[in-house]
Amino acid sequence: MALTLEQLNRAPLPEATQMLDGLYEHTPWIAEQALAQRPFTSLAHLKHAMVRVLAAAPREAQLALVRAHPELAGKAMVSKTLTAESTNEQSKAGLTDCTPEEFARIQQLNSDYNARHGFPFILAVRGPRGLGLPKQEIIDTFARRLENPVDFELAEALRNIHRIVEIRLNDKFGYEPVEGNEVWDWQERLSTNSDPGYAEKGQLTVTYLTDAHRACAQRISHWMREIGFDEVEIDAVGNVVGRYKAATEGAKTLLTGSHYDTVRNGGKYDGRLGIFVPMACVKQLAQQGKRLPFNIEVVGFSEEEGQRYKATFLGSGALVGDFKNEWLEQKDADGITLREAMTHAGLCIDDIPKLERDPAKYLGFVEVHIEQGPVLNELDIPLGIVTSINGSARYVCEFIGMASHAGTTPMDRRRDAAAGVAELSLYIEKRAGQDGDSVATIGQLNVPSGSVNVVPGRCQFSLDLRAPTNEQRDAMINDIMAEMAAIAERRGLRYTTELSMKAAAAPSAPEWQKRWENAVDALGVPLFRMPSGAGHDAMKLHEIMPQAMLFVRGMNAGISHNPLEATTSDDMQLSVDAFAHLLQQLAQEQK
Repeated sequence: MALTLEQLNRAPLPEATQMLDGLYEHTPWIAEQALAQRPFTSLAHLKHAMVRVLAAAPREAQLALVRAHPELAGKAMVSKTLTAESTNEQSKAGLTDCTPEEFARIQQLNSDYNARHGFPFILAVRGPRGLGLPKQEIIDTFARRLENPVDFELAEALRNIHRIVEIRLNDKFGYEPVEGNEVWDWQERLSTNSDPGYAEKGQLTVTYLTDAHRACAQRISHWMREIGFDEVEIDAVGNVVGRYKAATEGAKTLLTGSHYDTVRNGGKYDGRLGIFVPMACVKQLAQQGKRLPFNIEVVGFSEEEGQRYKATFLGSGALVGDFKNEWLEQKDADGITLREAMTHAGLCIDDIPKLERDPAKYLGFVEVHIEQGPVLNELDIPLGIVTSINGSARYVCEFIGMASHAGTTPMDRRRDAAAGVAELSLYIEKRAGQDGDSVATIGQLNVPSGSVNVVPGRCQFSLDLRAPTNEQRDAMINDIMAEMAAIAERRGLRYTTELSMKAAAAPSAPEWQKRWENAVDALGVPLFRMPSGAGHDAMKLHEIMPQAMLFVRGMNAGISHNPLEATTSDDMQLSVDAFAHLLQQLAQEQK
């Protein structure tokens, strides 16, 4: 029979400790010390209590825990001396049924890892969904992590142990993150759509109005209709818009959502998590036949990343009246204009002005998003309250020099455009570092018609500049532009700059941030406030209505814009629960 929190909270310490036996491999003291924090209001509360106990333990105690774990497909598995919990986990991942080649490869990795780090490789092999990772993914992860620094791997081992414990605890309590699993499944199914050139490599890339992009829009709209939205449409810029009506006519609307396009060879959760979490909440409401005193409008924004065209935030920008007609003449790498792409997709360009929302009809905008950084992951905290979004600016630039023979042009006679960009790159690294919170990136470099034996005559590059305040951002821009001019002068170059995007810093509206804080607190999860260094659709909606964001912890050191981007269905469940709580707060306020 499954345990209950009530039983755990009431039981004498020895009995309660026995209830939690087997969570941490041969290490009962973690659960025992955590029990001092009773009563627990939720499983999430209990999980984090154990996280804090281990975090406060000395390094040797942490190492002892890691070393108490068996090797993957190791001697303990062969000799059948694994704990019941480890046997179950390794079996679900197929490690008890390795081919001779797979077994040999894992044994070599075990040996190499132990030799390098001094402790066994730890991986939560049941994975982010709890069903078990494919053997090849386990082997690939093993090989990738082998080269990490020792301290990084110790921290990663502990995080994976906590994930193992989370799944074991769920099993003990008969808990299943039902909505979190569905959100995870939606994202997996949507990720089967990818642009040509990437799909063949198993990579995820969905850029604006490609076949894969339009397939994603159709799939999201289908799911919205299926789960109970009253109205669903694909609007004039390709946004997928689902509306769940209020209990009464004329009520205001809560706006939420995020984007479904991706960067090239990106992750499955950036943007899309913020579409599916509110969808899961609407599904719950529809199943219950429940209406709220406000409408819910969920938007899957068609474009946020600026990958195919330079019109970044095109989807959310249209809702605030910021769609520039000159964007229509922009061309992609194949020479297809934005106008042609929109026409081919069947979008009505003339209707774009009609998409602008009247802020008087809206309560505000909220967005759930994977963190895209390491902070929550390092702290082992599942949710973060966003206090503000950094201001940003993007430029498309070019240095122009003189192409010349690489063998015959003396070093002091060269007008090397690529060398000018290299010098600028070192400067922006130093300049952004002066501010602490500012960041600056040259993410794209191109030498048109470049050749191994030709001094580059042209070098095209991007600039991405971000800072917590508009003033800090603009000061950095001014310094970088001045340095660009100085470099050009010294090296005999010309240069061009084109501003492709500029977004103001967007502090969270205090009352909306407070609602997120109330929701997270109600779950028994620690409150953690943080700024967002990444840009989000919330930045655009901030221009016309109050906004606030909730971050969800990422796995793999919080990496994003990368195939390794991931989060667990348990953390997704917490974000669904937090969103549902926010809806309840609003409903109470509207009475």
